[in-house]
Amino acid sequence: MKIITLALTIMVAVMFVGSAMAVPPGKTVDYAGGALGKVVFDGKIHAEKGLKCNDCHTKIFQMKKGSTKITMADMNAGKNCGTCHNGEKAFKSSDAASCAKCHKK
Repeated sequence: MKIITLALTIMVAVMFVGSAMAVPPGKTVDYAGGALGKVVFDGKIHAEKGLKCNDCHTKIFQMKKGSTKITMADMNAGKNCGTCHNGEKAFKSSDAASCAKCHKK
């Protein structure tokens, strides 16, 4: 019984550490970005602005990569990234001068 309890404790600890470390320092998550180039998400930049993972997950995005379809049309309509990137809370997603902040060739 003690071995099972220990194994369950380790599994839960790994799950929480794994979730918290989805984008560890110095790492990024890359998404296909079409003609403008891939989109690079760096959690460190958002953390430096005072955001925590659960500010967006799961309120705006699900935890599993690829579970939310992200389009520029949706962002410009205030959905997904556009929830904050609306020109008030963060730079506006439809501002052409901001494209290179997310899209990398």
